[in-house]
Amino acid sequence: MNWRIKPLDAILASAEKKSLARTLGAFQLTMLGVGAVIGTGIFVLTAEAAQKAGPGMMLSFVVAGLVCAVTALCYAELASMVPVSGSAYTYSYAVLGELIAWIVGWALILEYTVAASAVAVGWSNYFVPLVQHSFDIQIPVYFAKGYFAGGLINLPAVGISVLITALLVLGTRESATVNAILVCIKVAALVLFIALSIPVIKMENFHPFMPLGVLGVGGAAASIFFAYVGFDAVSTAAEETKNPQRNMPIGLIGSLLICTVFYLLVAAGAIGSIGAQPMMDATGHVLEPGTIELFETCKDPVKALALVCSEEPLAHVLRQLGWDKVSRLIGLAAFLALPSVILMMIFGQTRIFFCMARDKLLPDVLTKIHVRFNTPHVVTVITGAVVIMAAAFFPVGKLADLSNGGTLVAFFAVALGVMILRVTNPARKRAFRTPFVWIVGPMALIGCVALFALLPIFTILVFFGWAAFGLLVYALYGYRRSALAATDTKPPTLTPKPSS
Repeated sequence: MNWRIKPLDAILASAEKKSLARTLGAFQLTMLGVGAVIGTGIFVLTAEAAQKAGPGMMLSFVVAGLVCAVTALCYAELASMVPVSGSAYTYSYAVLGELIAWIVGWALILEYTVAASAVAVGWSNYFVPLVQHSFDIQIPVYFAKGYFAGGLINLPAVGISVLITALLVLGTRESATVNAILVCIKVAALVLFIALSIPVIKMENFHPFMPLGVLGVGGAAASIFFAYVGFDAVSTAAEETKNPQRNMPIGLIGSLLICTVFYLLVAAGAIGSIGAQPMMDATGHVLEPGTIELFETCKDPVKALALVCSEEPLAHVLRQLGWDKVSRLIGLAAFLALPSVILMMIFGQTRIFFCMARDKLLPDVLTKIHVRFNTPHVVTVITGAVVIMAAAFFPVGKLADLSNGGTLVAFFAVALGVMILRVTNPARKRAFRTPFVWIVGPMALIGCVALFALLPIFTILVFFGWAAFGLLVYALYGYRRSALAATDTKPPTLTPKPSS
C-alpha cells in the first residue's frame, strides 16, 4: 500500500504567501452556512423522506443534522490548519497519505457531480408544474422525467445543466449581492410555507409516527443527509474569521441549528397539514422511493394527492390547502434559487479535479485554461457532460443517495484525520480546535458509518464499484505519475564494471 504523505508545510507554502484579512464574525459565518445548506434537500427530498419514514422523518432530520454537526467541528480544525482549496482531499493527503487521498478525491468527484445532477432534477421538478400552472403549458412526461423515473429524458434538467456549464466556461460568476438575494428568496419561501401550514396541523396525521420503525427513520436520515451538505463552506472561511476559537463553532453549529429548526418546522407543516404516510403495494410492502412502481401507483388520481407522490412537495402541500397562487411563489423561489446551487457544485468539482491534476494524479489537460475566457474549460466541460447525462435519466432521490455515499466517505476521512493529527502533530498551530475531540471525532466516525450502511443496497454497490474503478485508474496512471513519485526511495543503479 502506498502511504506517501504530502507534508503540511508543502501544502501551506503557497497559502502562506498571502495572509487573509480576518473580517468575518459569527453572524456572517452563520448566514454563509444557512445559504449554503438550504437547497434541493428540503425543497424536493421531503417527499422521499416521507416515503421512507412517514412522520418519523422529523427524527431523521435531527439524526442527519447531528452527524453533520460533529463532522463540521472536525472540518473546522483542519480548515484552520490547511486553508487551501481541495477540501477533504487535501486534508487526507497531508494526514492519511496519497492512496487514501485518492479514494477521498474520487469520492468527492461522485459527491459534487452527482449532487449537481440531483439539484438539476430537483429544479426540473419545480419548473415543470410552474410552467403548467402559470402558463398552461404541459410538458409531456417523456420529456419531463428521466428513463429510470418513468419517462424518457428530463429535458428541463438537461437544459439548466447545459446553461450553467456554459456560464462557467464563459467565466460568469455570482456576485455577493445576487447570492444574498437568492438566500433571502429561499428563506422567505420556507417562512411563508411554515406560516401557512403550521396553523392547520391535525395531530392525527402524525399517527402512526414511525410506520416503518427505526430502520425507516435511519434510511430517511441517510437520504436527507443531502439536505445538510454545504456547511463545509463555513469551515473553509476559518482563515478569514475574527476570533475563530469563538466564532467558528458559533457559525457552524448556529447555521446547522437554524437549518434543522427550519427543516423540522417544514416537515411538521407538511406532515400535519395533509399527512405523510408511506405508499404500499397490494401486498402491504412499502414501495421504494424513485422507482417506476411508485410512479405508476401515484398515477391514481386519489393517491396522487399524497405527499409522497409529489416531486415538488412544498408547492404540492400549499395547493392541497387551497393556496394555489402562493404555491406558485414557492415554485418560483425554487426555480430562481436552485440553479445557484448547481453552479456551486460544478464549480466545486472543478476545484477538486484541479487539485488532483496539479498533484499529477490526473492528466495535466484538466488544468488547461481557456485563452480567451481564462477558465478551466476542459475540466468544466467534462464535469458538465457527466452532470447532464445523470440528470437526463435518473430521479432525484437516487442521485441524492449516490452523492451521499461519496460525502460520507469524505466526512469519515476528515474526522479520522483530525484525531490522527492530534497525536502525530500536536504542537502545530490551530486557529480552531475541535472541542472534546476524543468524543466528537468518534461520534462523527460512527455516524458516517451508520448512515452509509443505511443507504440503499444499490447505492452502496454503485459506490464500491466506483471506488474499485478509481483504484484501477490510480494503479494504471496516478501511482507512477504522482508528483510525490520522484521522492520515493529508489534502488541503487548497478553500473557494470568495465571489462579488464
